[in-house]
Amino acid sequence: MFTYEKTEAAIPLRLVTETSLVEIKNGIYESGRNWLTVQGYRGKPNTLCLVPDAAGRLAQVFYGVNDSEGVLWALAGLPSLLPTGEYYLEGDWNDEDLSQMLVGWGLGHYRFDQFRTIEEPTKPVLYLSQGAARINAMVEAISLVRNLINMPANHMMPQDLEQVARRLAEVHDAEVDVITGSALLKENFPTIHAVGRASVHAPRLIELNWGNQDDPLVCLVGKGVCFDTGGLDIKPSSNMRLMKKDMGGAAHVLGLAKLIMQLELPICLQVLIPAVDNAISGDAFRPGDVIHTRLGKTVEIDNTDAEGRLILCDALAYAAENDPDVIIDFATLTGAARVAMGTEVPAFFANDRSLMQKLQAASTMSNDLIWNLPLHKPYLEKLRSQVADLSNSGDSYGGAITAALFLNEFVPNRIPWAHFDVMAWNLRARPGRPIGGEAMGLLAVFKYLEMNFVE
Repeated sequence: MFTYEKTEAAIPLRLVTETSLVEIKNGIYESGRNWLTVQGYRGKPNTLCLVPDAAGRLAQVFYGVNDSEGVLWALAGLPSLLPTGEYYLEGDWNDEDLSQMLVGWGLGHYRFDQFRTIEEPTKPVLYLSQGAARINAMVEAISLVRNLINMPANHMMPQDLEQVARRLAEVHDAEVDVITGSALLKENFPTIHAVGRASVHAPRLIELNWGNQDDPLVCLVGKGVCFDTGGLDIKPSSNMRLMKKDMGGAAHVLGLAKLIMQLELPICLQVLIPAVDNAISGDAFRPGDVIHTRLGKTVEIDNTDAEGRLILCDALAYAAENDPDVIIDFATLTGAARVAMGTEVPAFFANDRSLMQKLQAASTMSNDLIWNLPLHKPYLEKLRSQVADLSNSGDSYGGAITAALFLNEFVPNRIPWAHFDVMAWNLRARPGRPIGGEAMGLLAVFKYLEMNFVE
C-alpha cells in the first residue's frame, strides 16, 4: 500500500478539478497535452487519465477529485483503478490534508477476504515521505473495526470479542479483566446477564485498562451484541440478516483503543464492552419482565429487541463510578437514527454543550461527518412504566432520542458524556468504503481526544 523510498520509476499522480486542469494542462509537455486533448479528459470527479511519454510508457496520472466527498477520500478510489506500480503525489498540500488523503489511499486497499480463496491482484503503492506511523495506525484501526463487524457471527461471539481485547492488550501492554456468566450477577451487572443468559455463549463484561493513572481518564463503552435475533420479540428474517453487525459499537471502541495505544496518547484509557448473544431459549428474558440494573433502577421490558440499551446501562453506570473526565459510547442502537440521518451519517448526543461543540469541531477538522441530535428531556415521558422506574422502549416516534435518554439516566450530570448511534455498515460501495462493516465517527472522536487531551 505504501513505499518509503521513492525510486526513479515512481510515477507522478496529480489531483485535478475541471477548473484546475486547464492551467495544469498548459504547463506539461506537448505530447502529454495532446494526449489529454485526444482523450477528451476534463478532470470530472472520480475519472482517471493515464498519460504516456513519447516511448509509450506510463509517465503521469491525472485524477479528478470529488469535492463533495472531502479530502479524506480524495485518493481512496485509486488503488482499484491504477495499474500495478509505484506512484507519488504531486502538488503542495498542508500536512493535515496530506495525512488524511494518505489514510484514504490506505483504506482504498481494504478487502475482507478471510473466507475467500481467490487471490487478489497486486495493488499499486504510493510513496509516503512522512507521518508513516500515524497514517498506518489510522488505516489499521479502521480496518480492525471493519474486520470485526464483517466477521460472521459464528466466528465472533462474546468469547471471540474477549480474545480480540486480550490480543490488543498483549501488544500494547494493557490489562484485561473479564466477568463472565453467573459472575455478572455476583458483581452486580444484572442487565448484561439478563440479555445474554439464553445463549450457549456466556455473556460477559470485557474491561481493558491502559495508560498512566495520573493522566486524564477517558472511558470508551461499546455495545457488543454479537448477534441479535430480537429475542422473544423476534426480528423478521429481512431485519435479522445483518445482525452480525450489532457488535459494531464494540468494534469501534476496540479500533479506537488500538489507535490511542499505538500513537501513545497521554490519557488513562478504560474500555468497557458488555458482550452478549441475544438468543432465544427457555431462559430468555421476556416482554413484561422487570429487571434490576447496577444503579438500582428497575426496568420493565417492553420489547426484547431493545436490548442494547439494557447492556449499556450497566456498563455506563460502572464507567461513572471512577469519575472519568469523559465517557463516550458507540452503539448500533436504533433504526430511528437511520431514518433521521440516513445510513451514512452517525448521530450523536451529548449531555454537555461544550463537549458537543468540541466533537462537532473535531468532525470538521478530521473530515469525518457526525451530527448532533438533542437530548430532549420531555421525551423521557415516553419511557414511563406503570410497574418499574423505566420502560426499555417507548412509542414509534423519536426513537433515537428516547434510547439516548434511557442511557442518560445512568450517567451522572457531572460527567461529560457522548453517545454515538451508528449504522456501522455501508449499504453501497464508494471509493475506499466497500459494502460491509464501517467505522463511523472514529476519526472525529480521535481528533477530539487529540485536541483536548494532548498538549
